Amino acid sequence: MDELDDLDHRILSALHARGADPRVARVARALSWAGEHAALWLAAGVAGAAVDSSRRGAWLRATALTAGAHAASMGMKRLVRRPRPAHVEPLVRTAGRHSFPSSHATSATAAAVAYGSLGAYATAPLAAAMCLSRLVAGVHYPSDVAAGAALGAVTARLGARWMREGHHG
Repeated sequence: MDELDDLDHRILSALHARGADPRVARVARALSWAGEHAALWLAAGVAGAAVDSSRRGAWLRATALTAGAHAASMGMKRLVRRPRPAHVEPLVRTAGRHSFPSSHATSATAAAVAYGSLGAYATAPLAAAMCLSRLVAGVHYPSDVAAGAALGAVTARLGARWMREGHHG
């Protein structure tokens, strides 16, 4: 195991240990459930479109960017095929057996960037909590979460112009 893998394992072990507190474990499980298949973020985008009729197009495009980022992460998982951490007992069941990148982190960060640009600033701390919860739950390495967050941010930033065009149409 090289130094980066060792660091990945040590950070994961330290954060996963926080899940021994039942309150922390409960929050990690709730965030895991809410973020499965980007459900929380897609629902938030549709809600934004429903309540902000003057920017409905932008909200729907931001939601599409979030869904697209999630789909991209799922595709990357199939290419990379990194196994999930085996040295910790996970707090949640996962939809798949591949770890890299974290799709929860991808969709959460894409939503934070896209919806944040529309003024939904509360998405950023919630997205950060979701990213952290993947480590507490023991289902991703820190590098999986970092890569997922980067993929989500890049996807949302690359689609920002397209998203803004939805404000006018």
